[in-house]
Amino acid sequence: MNRTEFIIATAIILFVAFCLGWFAHWLVHRFTRVSQTDVDQLERMSQELHEAEETRDQAITYLQQREAELTNQLTQTEAELAAAMEGLREARHEAEELRAYVERMHAS
Repeated sequence: MNRTEFIIATAIILFVAFCLGWFAHWLVHRFTRVSQTDVDQLERMSQELHEAEETRDQAITYLQQREAELTNQLTQTEAELAAAMEGLREARHEAEELRAYVERMHAS
């Protein structure tokens, strides 16, 4: 094998290696390529996720406001109950005093 044949054989081997590399690159690119349909679907899914997160945030805000309102209402109701119980206690005490007074008046 002389020098010319060696150069030609090396050139052919390098060309075949280049072709195989290009073909492998084409195959990888072909199978890993993202289609426009997939991109559109991902866009739609991200939009739906964003809307769902906004809805969740609104629901959380509404629930926090509602909880604050109910807590306030419960506090007011408990205060009214305490006032009513105190009034009832005073009324019973006053009724007891009146009974005792009436019994003393009848006894004398």
